[in-house]
Amino acid sequence: MQNQNILIVGGGIGGLTSGIALCRSGHQVTIIEKDPDWSVYGVGIIQQGNAIRAVKQLGIIDEYLDAGFGFDFVEIFTPTGRKVARIPSPKLVEGYPASVGIGRRALHTVLGQQAQAAGANVRLGVTAEGLVDDGTQVTVRLSHGGSERFDIVIGADGLYSRTRQQTFPDAPKPAFTGQAVWRYNFSKPHELDCLQAYEGAVGAGLVPLSSDLMYMFVTTPEPENPRYPVEGLAATMRGKLVGMPAAISKLATQITDDSAVVYKPLETLFLSGDWHKGRTVLLGDAVHATTPHLGQGAGMAIEDSLVLADEIDRANTPDEAFVAYRARRHARCKFIVETSLSLCLGQIGTGPVVEQAAATKAMFEVIAQSI
Repeated sequence: MQNQNILIVGGGIGGLTSGIALCRSGHQVTIIEKDPDWSVYGVGIIQQGNAIRAVKQLGIIDEYLDAGFGFDFVEIFTPTGRKVARIPSPKLVEGYPASVGIGRRALHTVLGQQAQAAGANVRLGVTAEGLVDDGTQVTVRLSHGGSERFDIVIGADGLYSRTRQQTFPDAPKPAFTGQAVWRYNFSKPHELDCLQAYEGAVGAGLVPLSSDLMYMFVTTPEPENPRYPVEGLAATMRGKLVGMPAAISKLATQITDDSAVVYKPLETLFLSGDWHKGRTVLLGDAVHATTPHLGQGAGMAIEDSLVLADEIDRANTPDEAFVAYRARRHARCKFIVETSLSLCLGQIGTGPVVEQAAATKAMFEVIAQSI
């Protein structure tokens, strides 16, 4: 299909990378984002080699790497702080790092600029209030008033996707895992040259984001799914670090800014059935939301974007494109969601314990395969 008029719902990682890929294939792309400020929370994420490969395919590798910190290993530590493994990450793109730590705001800036430069029309503070598919196009009722017609609608609007709810009202809802993650930025010590992951019921990690910045993540059992007030959040996070290995606990005194703590209950979702209906299709967290234990949430969304754009270009009809897209993505995404969840449940004692090093190695083998 050529020169399709495509609406992308959601201006996050999946939506923006879809916009870049589709614009560069010659399609007309509109991206709507409900947040009028187009803001993201100010911590970082880990990108493995498959994401780097995908970003290179998008043609934005230099801008992307300039905004992050490349590294080639993952170090695994026991709950007592003993290092048990330094695992080399597979380099999937010759001449580039195996993995990248990057701030979410920095990544968002790069992707937003590149999507607009590629020709995407980004509209902020706009939502899709209704979708009517007549078989030839989708009429979308927009929140600012009026309706517009599109050849294809892509739901890249996250875990609580309204596009999913509108398209598949009986689809499974996000499920709370019993665990949550805390994140906080710190100055990076010179010696930190890769991701360091600490196993245990309270897991933790340090991720370099630049030459002078890193972030800490801490995963904690939260069986009652509490909602912590912002006031006092830094003290609450500090309390979660009591008894942690020295490399983690000594940073606790630096956690002082309530507003800089990012706390997130971990939820998961996987649509085992169709990922599309008519001319509307889902990608990223809208269809396969994973916990962060393998660092693959954003990577899966970026891969989705490339595969979906490729199949739209190849196919004669949207249905043909969407069926092929799901066929290429289903098993890979299912592995990431299920393996990440197994790690999560093992950490909090509601499932068998899974060895982090073994799971990480298996993940590397899977993501090394082409998409």
